[in-house]
Amino acid sequence: MGKRIDFNRRAAMRSLNRREFVQGLCGSALATTVSSMLPQRAWARASDRRKVVVVTFGGGARDEETFSPEGQQNIPGLLHELIPQASFFTQVVNQGILGHYVATASLATGSYETFDNFADVSPAHPTVFEYFRKTRRCPATDAWVVAPSNGFNRIGQSSHAQFYGLGATVVLPKRLLARPDGTPAFAGLEHLLIDNYESPIQAPIALAEELPAEQVASMLKLSLADFATHASTLRSPDELSLFIAKRIMREFAPGLLWVTLHDIDVAHSGAFSLYLDGIHRSDTICAELWRTIQSDPEYKDKTNLLILPDFGRDSDLEAGGNGFQHHRTGDALSRTTWMIAMGPDIKQNTIVNRRIESIDLTPSVAALLGCDAPMAHGKLIGELGL
Repeated sequence: MGKRIDFNRRAAMRSLNRREFVQGLCGSALATTVSSMLPQRAWARASDRRKVVVVTFGGGARDEETFSPEGQQNIPGLLHELIPQASFFTQVVNQGILGHYVATASLATGSYETFDNFADVSPAHPTVFEYFRKTRRCPATDAWVVAPSNGFNRIGQSSHAQFYGLGATVVLPKRLLARPDGTPAFAGLEHLLIDNYESPIQAPIALAEELPAEQVASMLKLSLADFATHASTLRSPDELSLFIAKRIMREFAPGLLWVTLHDIDVAHSGAFSLYLDGIHRSDTICAELWRTIQSDPEYKDKTNLLILPDFGRDSDLEAGGNGFQHHRTGDALSRTTWMIAMGPDIKQNTIVNRRIESIDLTPSVAALLGCDAPMAHGKLIGELGL
């Protein structure tokens, strides 16, 4: 009981710090809201034309390197461009397993998944992609996942029998640059094929049926050789994911697009400078995605964007952790993150300081799209106008 009370206190203090940092930077006009203050939105009337883009970070970034005064230089896009147009949730708590695939699966299902993070398995609970496709009766090309590594090949489709064949189309951009055995298909691109910063030896071999690289390239009207030429100009796998996400938006304009970034997780290597580079690159990509949304007539004024880490990183004060490098302790810092939500249905220039859980994402995204998520364990986030 004492440990739970201490966790709650530390999570709440982290939330208050984020609110103060953001208010100090963006101005006192930012308000703290609670869901009871907002009227319910009749989302069903407009949902047939609404789109949602979700961006998750595989590996969180601590406040010391982001929202605190010494870290704000690393996230100029989030702080200066996005948050003033958004509702900023300061306290998003993940009570599940702190592994990237299983945690991202929990975000996508709205239920804490319990499988081995390095297992080649599908989520047990239905995903938001399946709720969306079943309710809206739309094809797989209307729900896409752009994922960072081999272990995410099953993220788009659960093992639940009632939703068989209703998953998202999953693209692992690195696969377009590699041979079936994982070796580079094009010279000089090895830096884009790093699969798992935390435990590369345990990275699973994909067993799920996947679209061949040539078929994916054909769908995106993309020459693999041209893609490789473009990839040679990029610094990281996340920039590769951004390129593919923008291509999907241009060719299909899907109603639901989920992009998982992973560069921040280079922190596991112990290189602090690379960790900071990953934060800055993720910040740049999020801002670029929002600009893309606003410049595309298929997306502008009808797309809600939600951005959040899957979980955080260890505190420097925890003896069992390694600070920025890992997320092993399960302390408040490693479990408490944040979320940015913005778009036509979401209040702007607002801080929400109450606690929500990461599994609240799926039922809320489903509702924004006019769907229910009956098997999710999370709750609707009222501050999204739901």
